[in-house]
Amino acid sequence: MIFFNKNKKDDTDEELLAKYRDTSDAEYFGQLYNRYIPLIYGVCLKYLQNEDRAQDAVMEIFEYLQPRIGGYEIKVFRTWLYSVVKNHCFHVLKENKRELAVDFDSNLMESDAVLTLFSEETGDERENALNRCIELLPEPQRIAVHKFFFEDMSYAEIVDSTGYQLKSVKSYIQNGKRNLKNCIENSMQER
Repeated sequence: MIFFNKNKKDDTDEELLAKYRDTSDAEYFGQLYNRYIPLIYGVCLKYLQNEDRAQDAVMEIFEYLQPRIGGYEIKVFRTWLYSVVKNHCFHVLKENKRELAVDFDSNLMESDAVLTLFSEETGDERENALNRCIELLPEPQRIAVHKFFFEDMSYAEIVDSTGYQLKSVKSYIQNGKRNLKNCIENSMQER
C-alpha cells in the first residue's frame, strides 16, 4: 500500500513535515507517511486483529491526518504517529464495543503497565468498580484518563483542552491507570 511513488530517503521526518507545512504539497506528507506504513499497519493489525480492518484503518488515518497535521506541534513524528494510530484503533474498538487482549511491546510503549478500560469480559461488577474508581481519582488524573480513553484524545489534544503540560498529561494518565488498576483490584477482592 503506497500513497506516493516518489520516496526521497534523504529528508528526515522533521524536514518532510516542515516542507509539507510550508508548501501544503501532499507529496511531502505522502513520503513521510509511506515510511511508517509498516508500523501503522502492524499496530492496527495488533489491535484490530483483522487484515481488512487494519488496511482500512491505515487509509482512514492517512485521510484524517493529511489535512490536519499542520495544526499539531510534533516533536518526534514516529512517537506522535504511534500514539495517533493507537488512539484510532481504540476508537474503532470502542465503536464496536469490544477490546482485544494485546501483547504490548515495552519498547514501543511508554509504560508496560496498561489498564484495559474497555473489555468484553468486563462484568457489571468490574464496570461498576471502574466507574467508582474513576470518580475517586484526583481531578487532573480523572480528567486526563477520561479524555484519553473515553474521548479518544491524543496527548497533544489533552494539553490543548486542559492547559496541562505535556509531561503532566503523560504522568496523569500513567498514574491514573495504575491507581485505577489498584482500586479495581481492591474493589473486586472486597466482594
